[in-house]
Amino acid sequence: MNQFTFYANKPSQNYNKIDIWLLGAILLLWGLGIFTLYICSQNFAIRAFGDPIYFVKRQLLCSVVGFVLFAGFAITDMKYIRKLVGIIVIVTLVLCFLTFVPGISITKNGARRWIRLPGNFSFQPSELVKFALILFLANYFDKQDKLIDPEEKNVFPCVIFLIVFAGIVFAQKDFSSGVFIMLIGILLFFVSGAKLVWIFPFALLAIPTAFLMITLNPYRLQRLIGWISPDEFSSTINYQSLNAKRAISAGGVWGSGIGAGLSKINSIPEVQADYIFAGWAEAMGYIGVVLYFVLLAYFAYRGYKTAFKNPDKFTALSTFGCVSAIVLQSLVNTMVVCGLLPTTGINLPFFSLGGTSIIITLAMCGFIVNASRCEKIDEKVTENDEINIESLSYL
Repeated sequence: MNQFTFYANKPSQNYNKIDIWLLGAILLLWGLGIFTLYICSQNFAIRAFGDPIYFVKRQLLCSVVGFVLFAGFAITDMKYIRKLVGIIVIVTLVLCFLTFVPGISITKNGARRWIRLPGNFSFQPSELVKFALILFLANYFDKQDKLIDPEEKNVFPCVIFLIVFAGIVFAQKDFSSGVFIMLIGILLFFVSGAKLVWIFPFALLAIPTAFLMITLNPYRLQRLIGWISPDEFSSTINYQSLNAKRAISAGGVWGSGIGAGLSKINSIPEVQADYIFAGWAEAMGYIGVVLYFVLLAYFAYRGYKTAFKNPDKFTALSTFGCVSAIVLQSLVNTMVVCGLLPTTGINLPFFSLGGTSIIITLAMCGFIVNASRCEKIDEKVTENDEINIESLSYL
């Protein structure tokens, strides 16, 4: 088989200017997210806490922490970030196990996904797992790529790492996040050029495992049945989904506006979480939906451009993984809200209420911005500029 190297082997020179257009796209996504949270959460915040901006204030506070990490990852030399990968992985593992410790963890609907923090805050380690997984796999694949002897190359530790962390997340009864983590891991296996012999058995094992986990859990099975029969179970399984569709339809072309015109989202329980995109669609209409996807596509374009052109494999793979995690999660969430996928519990990056989500998302964005300033690719075209497609079995 052939090897796929997804970034070009080009000469480079130090370059300290960040991609200002990428930074602008990130700030716009974050700003639109805060704005959407404000218009969608007011009624519920008043009923529950007597404060129309209760959720916005919490999201802004978590955003401050996120922007601190954003700045840290954006200005720190990549070689130092790379040295911290082991610490990040260990901390992530410890935090994941803390979700099973009574008194420290928070249990909701039988799921142990959160760690209790002061001030009525919580932390969800499965969000951190995504970032830690990307950094670990990128670091390991880069080290393997530098080995001269093909016999010394081995990705088995990566397979074990992925299984362990996905297994812990599954044990927390966070099926959607577990599947998403596996998806990101398999994607990085592919783009790194690892042997497909490692990927196919893993994927074949994952399919029947996922089937069993769905069919043996009544709640997950009901969600799947509800998705297959979208017009049934309107007062139970499909209640949120049907009301989300009504909110999207009510937005029309130009939207209902941001004031009293929003009525359909009030019938969606906790719309500020996983179904917040329905609120954006009702307020801004078809034009707003198109604007969101154009902005997301532009973020993806600038991010992938950074990854594909970066000459350092660790930075390139990590950037590719971070951009993919944000973009794919955004697409999955919007498809769920529109009824194209079963309900998953995957939130919308930048938009959905969730302190851990916004913190980790901004941290990953800081890494992407750092990657955009690491190296400037020489514009002069050489024979090495073509994408190298030689042997997909270098491991």
